[in-house]
Amino acid sequence: MFRNDYSEICAPEVLEKLKNCLGEQNIGYGLDVHSAAAAEKILDAFGLSDSGAEVFFLAGGTQANAVTLSFLMRPYEAVICCGTGHINVHETGAVEGSGHKVLTSPGKDGKLLPEEIERIYRLHTDEHMVKPKMVYISDSTETGTVYKKAELEAIKKTCEKLGLLLFIDGARLGVALTSPENDMTPADFAANCDVFYVGGTKNGAMYGEAIVVKDPSLSKEFRYHIKNRGAMLAKGFAVGIQFEALFTDGLYFKLAENSNATAAFIREGLEKLGVETGGGAKTNQIFISVPAPLGLKLEKEFGLELWTDNGDTRVERIVTSFAAKIGDCETLINYIGNNL
Repeated sequence: MFRNDYSEICAPEVLEKLKNCLGEQNIGYGLDVHSAAAAEKILDAFGLSDSGAEVFFLAGGTQANAVTLSFLMRPYEAVICCGTGHINVHETGAVEGSGHKVLTSPGKDGKLLPEEIERIYRLHTDEHMVKPKMVYISDSTETGTVYKKAELEAIKKTCEKLGLLLFIDGARLGVALTSPENDMTPADFAANCDVFYVGGTKNGAMYGEAIVVKDPSLSKEFRYHIKNRGAMLAKGFAVGIQFEALFTDGLYFKLAENSNATAAFIREGLEKLGVETGGGAKTNQIFISVPAPLGLKLEKEFGLELWTDNGDTRVERIVTSFAAKIGDCETLINYIGNNL
């Protein structure tokens, strides 16, 4: 199945780490030794050791987005994002349900542009309108593209100029930072935002996301808000243990590399067949345009998700995971080749 990158339970190394901790008793609510160790490993990986940055573990991506954004904005403040942004399209109005308007812009290739941020900011002139306070982007984006270092720096510079906070959704951060299109180190990435989260659910964890708040003045009393929103896990150590495993010996990035490598294999195979594969996206998401009858078959046989229904043709999304195998990729390529 190539429907998404969270269909498998977890990476074997993560499960092994959990099994090794079965006999333990841990303090709850993320105050345990494993969560502390995982936080230290994450901060080290992103060049934030001894920076004062804090890490908070939550269960899922929508939860991480909604809880973080609602905490960092006053009731009358709003967030700017690309029209394809996850908070705008795929989170059932979770952010807006918390009372904060999402201000959207078309973007380009799934990426928000600095000039669009400033244009939206300048449109909101007084207290009769919401006040832009934050900018939301995701890396990789909803269309599988990644931000270059210069692009991210330009967005951060614009945010600083306008007094906006930059929050990066890292649900697929692993594949972004290991993409052949990426030109940033993890430290480069972390240096160019205010808050971000490291996605575990879509990269080998059973579940869990790690929110990193760089400025401790921004995270003051964040735990109160997490609890208030029902997002504080009693067994928080279960997430800490998983991230402790993911950030040991570079496992997090190794798993993401497999997602990207298997997607590249599929992309190359399909392009040889003359199948459109979504242009410049070089992560683990592939968007293919195929005749409608074939699209329907692929949805049934491989679980592909329909992205766009164009009548005679359908754009289907292929997603590879940390556990994807070349043999399965070959099966998909051959099936498409035999049914074109």
